[in-house]
Amino acid sequence: MVSSPDPVTMEIPPKSPDGSQKSPQSKELLTSNTASSLCISSRSESVWTNTSRSKWNIYHKPVIVMSVGAGVFLFGVVITSLTCIQSNNKKFYKMCGPAFLSLGLMLLVCGLVWIPIIRKKQKQRQKSKCLQTLRSFFFNR
Repeated sequence: MVSSPDPVTMEIPPKSPDGSQKSPQSKELLTSNTASSLCISSRSESVWTNTSRSKWNIYHKPVIVMSVGAGVFLFGVVITSLTCIQSNNKKFYKMCGPAFLSLGLMLLVCGLVWIPIIRKKQKQRQKSKCLQTLRSFFFNR
């Protein structure tokens, strides 16, 4: 396949080793692979900044997971209880009820376990402020 020239610049785009063409936008996306850029891109921004975050910013994900889990669990309770009340579609209620119960309970427990993990990370972060300043000094050179 012959590559056609770009109508604006009349240049033929370069080909990569596998034969596909690279666009000019892909050149702009390439970054340098220095130690500081790799480390910063692999870490969250909150590790490198000293800004304090609100409780909602810290705990919003586990709270949302626990809320969804509680809702799905309660929905599973309702579906399972419909097995005793209604006589039609009993097979459907017997199959779906326990599935929603287990899924909701799993999400609820995941959220409850996530909160102590976040608290432990916050304590470690407070203890290692000196270490963070040394890291930022060496990696941001």
